[in-house]
Amino acid sequence: MAFIAKLVVKPEKVAEFEAVQKKLTDISRDTEPDTLVYDFIKHREQANTYVVYSRFKDEAAFQTHMDSPSHDDLVPTILEALAEEMDLQFYDLV
Repeated sequence: MAFIAKLVVKPEKVAEFEAVQKKLTDISRDTEPDTLVYDFIKHREQANTYVVYSRFKDEAAFQTHMDSPSHDDLVPTILEALAEEMDLQFYDLV
């Protein structure tokens, strides 16, 4: 399973958002072996627009990610930085 999250950030929160999201990205990559991909990317043309693409071994791996202490610690700061609601979509591998 995978998800794609599009995040539009308040201009005044960009630096904080990038730092916290980068930390979550690094922790996810380093401590969750069944998180197969966790990419954090910035749009080239749309200001303050980012995407997180993540792919997991299975639903249990996704749940492990969601239940991790780092997720609980960092996601509230990420959500507070958003200028609009996160566009979060889930996908299945084919």
